[in-house]
Amino acid sequence: MKVILLENIKGVGKKDEVINASDGYARNFLFPKKLAVEANAENMSKLKGKNDSTAYKKSVEKEEAQKVAEKLKNITLKVTVKAGENGKIFGSITSKEIADNLREQHKIEIDKKKIDLKEPIKTLGSSKVSVKLYEGVVATLNIQII
Repeated sequence: MKVILLENIKGVGKKDEVINASDGYARNFLFPKKLAVEANAENMSKLKGKNDSTAYKKSVEKEEAQKVAEKLKNITLKVTVKAGENGKIFGSITSKEIADNLREQHKIEIDKKKIDLKEPIKTLGSSKVSVKLYEGVVATLNIQII
């Protein structure tokens, strides 16, 4: 019997997947526990609509991420810090500070977790930081530390 899974079931399948299950397993376990519904025409059309909606939302989010990536490519973020005589700064520049400066200077909202900083920046000068905006969309941000 073909069924549409409503939840992830270990060893069986993932949510919104259409699988072949034995009649007894479907009627005695999956249906009573509301883990699956029968794959009839009505339920299949609902599933198709849901999948189309999800695909559209993902494409819109990816387009927005690409627009932000283009903006970030042309931006040089200036961060002012206190430094010692030999060019070493007091403290360090973290991804949180980079995100805050982006918000203040350029009105671009980026989560600090998306900024890929291997280790905090501890010297004056310029450096490049990659920002993972979306699945497959990575931007490079130039940072000038003065």
